Order: sequence, then C-alpha cells, then structure tokens
Amino acid sequence: MIRSRTLIVLGLFILLGCRPTGESHQEMDTPNILILLADDLGYGDLGCYGGIAHTPNLDRLALEGIRFTDFYAAAPNCSPSRVGLLTGRSPSKVGMYNYLSDKHPMHLPGEEITIAEVVRTKAYRTGHFGKWHVSCLPQDPELNQPQPDEQGFEHSLGTANNARPTHLNPNNFIRNGDSTGILNGYSCDIVVQEAINWLDTLSPADPFLMYVAFHEPHKIVASPPDLTAKYAGYSKAEAEYFASVENMDRAAGRLLSELAKRGLEENTIILFASDNGSYRNGSNGELLGGKSFVYEGGIRVPGILRWKGRIDAGQVIHEPVGLVDVMPTICALTGAEHPNHSELDGVSWHPLLTHSSLEREKPLSWFFYRTSPEIAMRFGDYVMLGRDRDSTLHTHPLTAPDMDYIKTMDLEDFELYNLKTDMKQEHNIDYRTVDMGAQYRRQITDRLKEIQQVGPYWEDLPPALGARKLKSEWRALRPKGFSN
Repeated sequence: MIRSRTLIVLGLFILLGCRPTGESHQEMDTPNILILLADDLGYGDLGCYGGIAHTPNLDRLALEGIRFTDFYAAAPNCSPSRVGLLTGRSPSKVGMYNYLSDKHPMHLPGEEITIAEVVRTKAYRTGHFGKWHVSCLPQDPELNQPQPDEQGFEHSLGTANNARPTHLNPNNFIRNGDSTGILNGYSCDIVVQEAINWLDTLSPADPFLMYVAFHEPHKIVASPPDLTAKYAGYSKAEAEYFASVENMDRAAGRLLSELAKRGLEENTIILFASDNGSYRNGSNGELLGGKSFVYEGGIRVPGILRWKGRIDAGQVIHEPVGLVDVMPTICALTGAEHPNHSELDGVSWHPLLTHSSLEREKPLSWFFYRTSPEIAMRFGDYVMLGRDRDSTLHTHPLTAPDMDYIKTMDLEDFELYNLKTDMKQEHNIDYRTVDMGAQYRRQITDRLKEIQQVGPYWEDLPPALGARKLKSEWRALRPKGFSN
C-alpha cells in the first residue's frame, strides 16, 4: 500500500507530447528498438572500455555506433535503476528506494508509464526477456503488484530477481504468468533464444521494442567451461566472472546476427548498458566505489548506441547521459508521446545523434539511502555528493525504520569533485572555493527535499530484522562495492 500523491493516467498519449517543445521529429521509417541491459557489469568490464573479458560483439557494436564515456545508471542498485530505465523518472521519486527483495510491498506502481506502454500507442509489438525485478513475478495475490503485461509488455519471459539457483539450468523463469520449470542452458542463451522465437511471431511490418535484461554477470555466476578455461591465469572466481561477461557477449552477438539475417540492422536502434557498477573489485576501471555507492564506480557504466546507417560510426561522446534519458529519447525517435512529459527527469539524446548540443534542465542525480554519501548530482564537469551524519542501523532490504529515515534525513556534509581532472575522485574540493559551489549545494539539497515530498511512503514494510549495519560498516564490508 502506498501513501503518496496519486497519478491519474487518462489515455492522453495521442494528445500530449513527450518531445521537448520545439524539437522536430525526423521523418523516418518507424525504427525498431533493442535494449540490452547487463546486470552488475562494471565500467571497465568490456574490451572497448579496457576490460579483460573477450567481448568482440559489443566492442564491434561500439565501433559501429557511439561509445559513451560518461554513461550513467539511474541508481547504484538494480531495481531502482531498472525503474529509471522503464519510466524516465528518478527511481526514488517513483518510490523504488532499494533493491526489491522477495515478498516485499515496494514495487513500480501501475500508474507509472513505461517505455513499452508509450510505444504501444504507435502500434509497436513489445517483449521483455530476462530479469524483471520491479515487482513480484509471478503474481502474488497478497501483494497484487503489476505484472509485465500490465506495464506494456505483451510477451514476457523473465525472473523476479536473479536466475536461480545459478545462471545454469535456472528453475525460476516465468513466461506470461506461468512457471516454465527448469530451463536447460545458460540464462543469457535462454533469454536470447526466447527473443528470437518471439521475433518469429511478428509480421515483417511490425515495429518492435525488445527489452533483453541479462542476468550476467550478477552472482551466483555459472559459466561455460570452455570460456572459463580461457582465463586460467586468474583465480577461479575471476575466471568465472570474465567467462560470464564473455558468455553474455556471445549471446548478444547471436541476437545481433539474427537481426542482420532478417534485414533489420539498419532500422533497429540498439542500446547496451548496465544497471549499475560491479560488485567485483577491479571491474569498475579506475573509478571510486562500486555497486550500491553513488561514487562514480557505482553509477557510471558502459553505454553503447548503434543505429546503423542513421548515426555516424566510431563516435566517442563525453556528454553525461543515462538510463533516465531512454524514455524521452524513444519518444523523440519514434514519434511516440507521453502524457506527463514535465514529470520526466531525463532528456532526449536526439540532439547528440545529429551533432548538436544537449540541454538538460534537471541535472542527473542518484540517491541511495543505505550507503554514504546518500546522494550525488552531476553539474557539467563537477559532481557533488551529500551525506547525512546519522547512526542509523540498516538492513539489506527496505524496512519500516528506513522509510521514516528517508523522509526525515538531512544533508550535513558535502564532497565536490572535478571529474574532468579527477575521474578517480581522489581530491575533494571545498565547494565554497568554486564559483557555482553554493548553487550546487542548494540544488542537491532541493533534490533531496523533492524526493522526500514526492516519493511514495510505503506501508506494511517488514521490521528491521537480520543483520543491521552502520553505513560505515557497509562501506568497510567492501570498500569498492558489494553484491546483493
């Protein structure tokens, strides 16, 4: 149950515009959209980002399109980041404050509009394949949370959270509401095969949106022995991890090849990204922190965009962009419309694709109450982080005491870094010595207040049982990130 402002969606998609005022829509064939999302893949994990794993297919995708150097997840944690991708809104304003644990009341509210719902108004076919993790799956009568088909996806093969018991032969996939039982093979191959099978059901004239959410390389990792053997010079855990990344790349390559065979390459926009930074020390390049931290290592991730024949190949773009921009970008490129454009927190990348400048009214920001600092906001080359000096003990999932803390916390300490000269975030700048420093502080403080005012208050949360830690202890547990 939610205590919050109520959004009323009246089916105004065809009347109200998602595109910013004055932005023209390019005349084009209706493009297909393929979103490939990795799980816990770090900034430095792909070959084209300096990684160890062999990733020829994704590296080629980058060469044939755009590689973003400053691409951001919507949050440093899985469920919130997926909400940002699906809705174009700051996940904390939607009420996804943490990862979604089993039998938990928090979820993506049904009144929130997703990318699938938006493109359905343009006669798109829509499919979801892989990790869902924004509501219970399958439906739990006690929770009664929206399912993929109720949020715009006409076909879905997915899991509530991770592939269990491991990526090999998982037993927890749900196809359109029904359990599949054990599926043989590796998770990435299973979801890609389902996507290919679904393509077979479409008419050649049908535009489509495919959301392929890989489970790799999230724990518990399982990788093909032939790939693991390629990394014999590393520890067993590292070899499994690198092989998992390569296995995902191989599966992605299979899907890309299938698009080429069907003559769909030049009319398909392909985005590859990760939901957050990696839990593995060393996978986030030289960035500070990792998964669950709002330092760069937890939120800056690989980002690749290809639209063969429509955007120039071999581009490297340094403009900060992120998953919250996907919704407005899809609207701009497809002509789809959104009834509540003013509530979106992202902007369309369309200007970047045409070599124009990008104007962002709302700075990119990230919030995660469980670690410290709790909030970050990007201002050009600078990023400011805000911290609450609290002694609250936190459990892993969102609990009742956490909800009250989120609504009442204050920012008392601030960090400022110039990412152009200090990408590693080694030199904290006194914001009072920077021309716009005081304004940055006001804006990040106002963003927290907005989260507290707009974000839903979840009732019926579990009590704070189990291991409880101070924020300093969470950080000490694994200074460069830790895994769910």
